[in-house]
Amino acid sequence: MTPEKLLYKIAEILRELKISYAITGGFAVSVWGKPRFTADIDVIVELVRKNIRPLSKALLSIDKDVYVSEDAMRNALERKGEFNFIHPQTGLKVDFWITESKADVYGSVKLKRAIPKAVNKQKIFFVSPEDLILSKLMWHKESGSSKHLEDIKTIFNNSKLKLDLKYIKKWAARHSTIKILDNILNSKLK
Repeated sequence: MTPEKLLYKIAEILRELKISYAITGGFAVSVWGKPRFTADIDVIVELVRKNIRPLSKALLSIDKDVYVSEDAMRNALERKGEFNFIHPQTGLKVDFWITESKADVYGSVKLKRAIPKAVNKQKIFFVSPEDLILSKLMWHKESGSSKHLEDIKTIFNNSKLKLDLKYIKKWAARHSTIKILDNILNSKLK
């Protein structure tokens, strides 16, 4: 199984279980910016307790040696964190990031703004390029990794995109990442 086929299978499972989702991280950068290698798939999901067992069963049915833990899924739901699905055959880890519309306004907005893209004739939802920029700003703020800044620049440099800068600045101000954004925009103009 290729990473793309695993992505399709994950999207199909989430669609069948009626779980709102959006692909983010490196796979989304490849859609909105410059393609790059990534060893994981990052998925934002709006998960509720009743979906834990069906999602776990569906993920475990993907392949014989995969790993996912229902306990980890429940813990992630309680703390609005993440749980992992590991697919040894591809060497990929899928990070499922939990959001809840009632508690996380921005997480809900991201999911509502997700954009379907046809990937090999299959519709897969990706975070919008604006929301990917905002996520990368927050991840850079938390980790200090310059990789996130490089990803942001590749999205801004995609001439096919018409980015909503007003939206990006509004949320960057709320997330206290506006200075980082301003630095990127100022360096881009020079």
